[in-house]
Amino acid sequence: MTLQLKNVTKRFGKNVAVNNLSLEIPNNEMFGFLGGNGAGKTTTFRMILGLLEKSAGEITWNGEKIDYQTSSIIGYLPEERGLYPKLKVQEQIIYLARLRGMGKKDAVNELEKWLERFKVPEYVDKKVEELSKGNQQKIQFISAIIHKPKLLILDEPFSGLDPINVEMLKEAVIDLKNAGTSIVFSSHRMEHVEELCEHLCILQKGNPVVQGSLRDIKRSFGKKNLIIHAEFPLDFLANYRGVVKHKQTRNGAILQITSEDVSQEIFQELQGKGFVRKFELEEPSLNDIFIEKVGASYE
Repeated sequence: MTLQLKNVTKRFGKNVAVNNLSLEIPNNEMFGFLGGNGAGKTTTFRMILGLLEKSAGEITWNGEKIDYQTSSIIGYLPEERGLYPKLKVQEQIIYLARLRGMGKKDAVNELEKWLERFKVPEYVDKKVEELSKGNQQKIQFISAIIHKPKLLILDEPFSGLDPINVEMLKEAVIDLKNAGTSIVFSSHRMEHVEELCEHLCILQKGNPVVQGSLRDIKRSFGKKNLIIHAEFPLDFLANYRGVVKHKQTRNGAILQITSEDVSQEIFQELQGKGFVRKFELEEPSLNDIFIEKVGASYE
């Protein structure tokens, strides 16, 4: 089961929201979509779901077009949440589950299981409007996955959640992936994509600027980060050969360097100057790559 996008384009009048996007999203994997506001992430999701007509290109799931016949195998958590505020949680979830072909009894059992897991079993008979924003989000998440979809699309699933609930939802998403669901998600938070995704695509103004496996993307970036904690000033390294960026920290400095060899030269340079508490070479972060490719920090 693979989701494929071939030369997908979406125009709104003269404005091109998504431009010639081709992607293959592997089965049983989490695929990350990154990009600033207006980059085309949500538009892409809506085209995958058939909520928006594409201007050109082809989208297939397992080689077949996605339409109303396949909607029962897809789950979608939209960025702008859309539950009925006056309905009780159970009424709402059962209604949505039955739309996707589930029997009432199965839906009730699944709902109870998920409410228990999310530590909110008492919400079953509460109206949605009585719940906090974070708990509404848990209910919205349950509505997206209650029918055990094969393909799950999550648009900013962790936004507005406190750290404990982020972890709870993250574990649920990982379990779904391990049980065989293919998951595509967008996030503002680089560290979530870095932690959860093996493959990703960075969109800028509808164009894919980086795509592929996270490991390959980091490797091809070339630059490394060097973290030094020292008991003496490190500002002399700002103009050192091979140092691209120099950021002073409370304990020393973080440098972006062009290669591992530069780190060895800097290591030699530090000898005899004083006490070095930490000297650590790290892969570039996704944030570093994003800033370089898109030209702005993304928070």
